[in-house]
Amino acid sequence: MQDFYRLQQELLAYTLAFTAIIFISVWIFYSLNMALNYLLGASTGVVYLKMLARDVERIGSENQKISKTRLGLLIGLIIIATRLDQLQILPIFLGFLTYKISLMIYVLRSALAPDYR
Repeated sequence: MQDFYRLQQELLAYTLAFTAIIFISVWIFYSLNMALNYLLGASTGVVYLKMLARDVERIGSENQKISKTRLGLLIGLIIIATRLDQLQILPIFLGFLTYKISLMIYVLRSALAPDYR
């Protein structure tokens, strides 16, 4: 379980670092409104990642059920974005996918340097 907790913290740290870098870049090259939309999506992605980690942690215990509410988080946010004029769907969705960058970095690092810790 120690490896799992270390992985969880590493993915969260990478995701937050990528979020900050991309947020500032979007703010500089586009607008504050678009950057805030991205940040809303990225924050939702972090919450999704935490919920996913909690579900994975529960798999090892006596409760084998996995929550299905994680995807509802994104769906709810997209529905709200379609209703409000200030929110833009694409930056929110791309922000949500920020945690995937952290996962890809981890997978590539594991594949290229399996003994790296």
